[in-house]
Amino acid sequence: MKMEKNKDIRILIVDDEKAIRNFLRVSLAACGYSIYEAGSGKEALEKVIVLNPEVIILDLGLPDIDGIKVIRQIRKSSRTPIIILSVREEVGDKVTALEEGADDYLTKPFNIAELLARIRAVLRRLTPADQESIFRTGKLIIDFTKRLVTVSGKPVELTPTEYEIIKLMVRNAGKVLTHRQILKEVWNKTDELEGVFHLLRVTVSNLRSKIEPDPDRPTYILTEPCIGYRLQDF
Repeated sequence: MKMEKNKDIRILIVDDEKAIRNFLRVSLAACGYSIYEAGSGKEALEKVIVLNPEVIILDLGLPDIDGIKVIRQIRKSSRTPIIILSVREEVGDKVTALEEGADDYLTKPFNIAELLARIRAVLRRLTPADQESIFRTGKLIIDFTKRLVTVSGKPVELTPTEYEIIKLMVRNAGKVLTHRQILKEVWNKTDELEGVFHLLRVTVSNLRSKIEPDPDRPTYILTEPCIGYRLQDF
């Protein structure tokens, strides 16, 4: 039944390597998804308009248009989730892609099980969490109507800033949020002063101490080294 339901979900694979496209097509089709392909940036932009896919898997190293420019072009008219699948593993490339509008980033070689998990995560966000009154992940529950946070049934007292951070993460559950994105949304800061980043790190650390079973080994708020944070969506 689940595979039958997935047939309504169109995934556009954008990669100039035919072998990668073939592997992804077979792997994702086996899960019931409807798969479409593009071998260039120009073809991808055309198919995004025609197909209006639910998910785009995008390589950055395309032969005609750099993947970052493809993201920018798509984001002018569409909020379709974009998962980057690229050999580029520099932190700067990842941060740029995420801040230009990508939803997630995996480097090649990749684990197909992890890619499938990332696809499921972005699909869950098609129904925005902030439109629901209650969010659950593991034993963490947030009731937005009551502004109440509980862990294992016990209320947790958060500061206003901590609550704004967790609310932002819930709206983007499963997605990597860069340091700059969080600073802009929560503190309205866009500079890169070390003191501001230190404030973010301290606030996240305090938040973890309140909601994590083991703050030293977080299960809810995960760190993406040198990039930002991700709220685990179980």
